[in-house]
Amino acid sequence: MMRMLTGADYEETTAAAAFQFKPERVAAFGSTVVAEGSGPDADTAWVHAWTIAPDGIITQVREYFNTSLTITRVAADSASKSAASCSSSSSSGSAHGTPVWESSRPERAGKSFPGLVLAI
Repeated sequence: MMRMLTGADYEETTAAAAFQFKPERVAAFGSTVVAEGSGPDADTAWVHAWTIAPDGIITQVREYFNTSLTITRVAADSASKSAASCSSSSSSGSAHGTPVWESSRPERAGKSFPGLVLAI
């Protein structure tokens, strides 16, 4: 699959095959599915997120390595409220979505991960 998605040649694909993706956590939120795990030496954390269309076809794949990921649900009416609140001077917490999932952060002394928010 990696070769098809990235265009990597055979040598790159063979070298990367040593890394085994073994999910430790899997969750689904509507049409989004998330799988999380770590590398064999527990030095690499990964999160895969993919979107599935109503007909069962995967339409989007995202892959994150050594990144803290938070998935937030944003309702359609919240988006319009958010746009309206940006033009007003009042600041309220209603412009933010509701967090529904956070990646687990492996215990690593002295390491920090960049954080991302995935809005669904």
